[in-house]
Amino acid sequence: MKTLFTKPIFPYVIGILLLIISTGIVLSQVIENYIVLIAVLLIEYIILMLLLLSIFDKYIKPIKKVTKTVDKIVKGNYRARIHHTGNSNVGELTHKINTLARNLSELSMNEQMQSEQLSTVFDNTESGLVLIDEKGYIHLVNRKFVSMFGKSQKEYKGYLYYDVLDNEIIHQTVQKTFLYEKNVKEAFTHFEGVDKYYLEIVGAPIFNERNMLKGAVLVLYDITELKKLELMRKDFVANVSHELKTPITSIKGFSETLLDGSMSDEIAIREFLGIIYNESHRLQLLIEDLLTLSRLEKEDFHLILTEVDMSSLVSELKPVIVHKAEQRKLELSIHVDENSILMADSERVKQIFINLLDNAINYTPEKGKISLVVSTAGDFIEIMVKDSGIGIEQEALSRIFERFYRVDKARSRNTGGTGLGLAIVKHIVEVHEGDIKIESEVNQGTTVYVYLPKQKQD
Repeated sequence: MKTLFTKPIFPYVIGILLLIISTGIVLSQVIENYIVLIAVLLIEYIILMLLLLSIFDKYIKPIKKVTKTVDKIVKGNYRARIHHTGNSNVGELTHKINTLARNLSELSMNEQMQSEQLSTVFDNTESGLVLIDEKGYIHLVNRKFVSMFGKSQKEYKGYLYYDVLDNEIIHQTVQKTFLYEKNVKEAFTHFEGVDKYYLEIVGAPIFNERNMLKGAVLVLYDITELKKLELMRKDFVANVSHELKTPITSIKGFSETLLDGSMSDEIAIREFLGIIYNESHRLQLLIEDLLTLSRLEKEDFHLILTEVDMSSLVSELKPVIVHKAEQRKLELSIHVDENSILMADSERVKQIFINLLDNAINYTPEKGKISLVVSTAGDFIEIMVKDSGIGIEQEALSRIFERFYRVDKARSRNTGGTGLGLAIVKHIVEVHEGDIKIESEVNQGTTVYVYLPKQKQD
């Protein structure tokens, strides 16, 4: 009975009641028996009410549910569903609306997933990205761009590019992209505090389906490492050229002197030939060191790993080391712990000892002291080479492993050094997955620590 008094159906109940009253007034003129008249009107009222309830349950109520569900779908709630089990046209309508809601829900989920994937790619790409519309307003910037130029994403979105970007090259790139409607590439330097970065910017126009310009995408690449590699390559070529030029010039000069008339002077011949031999030997050492560095830097370089007993290895090298130290009147002490064994490339480890001890001998004055200590330090073998030589200034320590870098250029050349010894040592240590450290003080000496793992990880 409560249904009869609900808002949707109550007007119809009132209408039927008025219809029954009207019918009773008309029939009262014909039927004199009021009991029969009331019975007829009551039966009519019951039939009409039952019919109304049936129509309400089958059509009006489901349509109300359909309307509410459609309103929810329109507002974006694609999970809304109609629960109606009828087999009528209304039932078919509810089934189709549920199917539509399900399809819209799947489309929404796919769109959200694609949007999240695109956002993830956009934000995590290693290049800075900026999306600008045809009016010059910034719509999107990614994290890399923010890390390059500071601020936050909110401080860029919705603003004109020339109001929030100070770099003139970026302005020119955007303007050329809009003007010529083709990709534009520029390069510029960007300073962040004391750090200098090299950036390359590419502006790409965006067109709609009618081939009308709708905006532009700016892609910024950090090419600082490439620039550094290019500078290193140029420096390397210049250094190699210089290092090769010096001995070649000497060899050529003394050869010409001999050919021009000094062949009769036996003393001069021996002196000049000695110089030519020393310079050619230095040239050979330089080429051998360059080839060694080249082999170590190859991606397919493989160590020949064997069990290396450091005590035996140092014993092999000891006669040569002691002889060099005695020639320079240096005091040499050697200590190797027992059971100092590791898996390593023995020839490369020998090279570490030779290069470090050569440096110590060459840069330590007469009556100086050099000590070599090999010990066990946990999972590593520690090699320590300490001298009382000229030492290294603190600002030079960061460059000591650079190729051709010399603390004392004149002394290094006079002793036949190539300037590649420590660079080779560093590469050998790195391919063994070890570590190298240097401590030094000017006029007090230098200590080099090398740590090699006992078992190299695969």
